Amino acid sequence: MPDLIVRSLGQQPYLETWEAMKSFTAERGDDSNDELWCLEHPRVYTQGQAGKAEHILAPGDIPVIQVDRGGQVTYHGPGQLVIYLMIGLTRRKIGVRGLVDIIEQGIVRTLAELDIVAKPRSDAPGVYVGDAKIASLGLRVRRGCSFHGLALNVDMDMEPFRRINPCGYSGLAMCQTSDFAASASIDDIEQRLAAQLVAGLGDTAVSYRKGWEDQAGSWD
Repeated sequence: MPDLIVRSLGQQPYLETWEAMKSFTAERGDDSNDELWCLEHPRVYTQGQAGKAEHILAPGDIPVIQVDRGGQVTYHGPGQLVIYLMIGLTRRKIGVRGLVDIIEQGIVRTLAELDIVAKPRSDAPGVYVGDAKIASLGLRVRRGCSFHGLALNVDMDMEPFRRINPCGYSGLAMCQTSDFAASASIDDIEQRLAAQLVAGLGDTAVSYRKGWEDQAGSWD
């Protein structure tokens, strides 16, 4: 199997990244590398395919983008770690539920490293600390390959979550890692979570890269 590529991309505009995901998925072949894209977005609401307009309460100056992932509305902004998983599910013999489990358990193990006790919920995808949601998931599968992924709240302005019903749940409490582990930076958590996802996928041949160029790099 080709190496798994993990890219650290910094802050990237949402629309251009979404188009890149779709192009990557449409053009990939049987020998294409799977990739994880680790990044942040400027402020944006994204509404999933099943999204209902009534869950967007007062977006104000934050744009709302209708997208092709599963789920309802969520918010992305600086200080939130987003990881997109471009994974050949058919090639790996992984189902969608299996990938969701890998993602959720990877988040749980990462948070445990920070002494944050978290768990998924069977009735609502994502990861929670108590009753508050700390990470959201939304995936799309096309041609046996996944794209979109996860969003973990790290150290961000949480006010925009109050302008929506997050993930379609009125009054859902949201939290972030800085509420519990203030010293953990987004760069540190990015490396920890990427490593946990790699472990969950079972990859041993991994190439870590900064940016979009195909130059192997270091995260040190």
